[in-house]
Amino acid sequence: MFTSGKLRIVESVGEGVTDLQPGDHVLPIFTGECKDCRHCKSEESNMCDLLRINTDRGAMLHDGRTRFSKNGQPIYHFLGTSTFSEYTVVHVGSVAKINPQAPLDKVCVLSCGISTGLGATLNVAKPTKGSTVAIFGLGAVGLAAAEGARISGASRIIGVDLNANRFNDARKFGVTEFVNPKDYDKPVQQVIAEMTDGGVDRSVECTGNANAMISAFECVHDGWGVAVLVGVPNKDDAFKTHPVNLLNGRTLKGTFFGNYKPRSDIPGVVEKYMKKELELEKFITHEIPFSEINKAFDYMLRGESLRCIIRMEA
Repeated sequence: MFTSGKLRIVESVGEGVTDLQPGDHVLPIFTGECKDCRHCKSEESNMCDLLRINTDRGAMLHDGRTRFSKNGQPIYHFLGTSTFSEYTVVHVGSVAKINPQAPLDKVCVLSCGISTGLGATLNVAKPTKGSTVAIFGLGAVGLAAAEGARISGASRIIGVDLNANRFNDARKFGVTEFVNPKDYDKPVQQVIAEMTDGGVDRSVECTGNANAMISAFECVHDGWGVAVLVGVPNKDDAFKTHPVNLLNGRTLKGTFFGNYKPRSDIPGVVEKYMKKELELEKFITHEIPFSEINKAFDYMLRGESLRCIIRMEA
């Protein structure tokens, strides 16, 4: 994956905006926080009624119109941020004001996948010190989930991936053991259960593959195991497991953006980086100018990058 333009300095604010002022450093977030709806006021949800992710909404909420055009034709906004541009217009609820001392070309990766994986572990799975954690999928989101397990003090972090080339790099993120499902003639959940005397304490699934989701749930220990689903499945996928897996005390949870409320919580994640509790540099594998943006797609499709920073000014 690649990151472009997810680092901003406020140039001006619209009428009625009091939370921001010109010169503030902010991170645009693809899902917002209005702070007024029931979801925003709940400590258990970050699914803002007004500003949650909407891939079909291509205009500003205030007037239903776009702020970009070319030759008289509208250019629609993408995910409420429109960050492939030097300047953009964003709803105030979709930007998080951050520490102005934070390096924007590092913390920009927190606008999406890194926060999603990190929060899935820290906020939802909540492994305790010394616990065992399985991470399904060792792309950037999965490695961020592993980073969360490392920060939590997990004693064993088992990485599960079909691409063995990812295993060496995963060690940098705290992964201690690896399982490639292709190496076994039995379900990977059974392999993990045998490795861990009955199952892991926590698992985090970051692939979007329905079979991996089932494996992630069934590999946690009965009585207390918690599985967290992060990946987005195909629309026709179905999750199937025997009800006894729930009756035996396993818990299945889902999460969106790691359960972080963008405006309230992301500034705190930035502070984790500033205090050196969170390492972001190891997620950034490439940097290129905007004129070479197609290289970023090539890196992504070949599985050669975690995060590629695209510099808009170059």
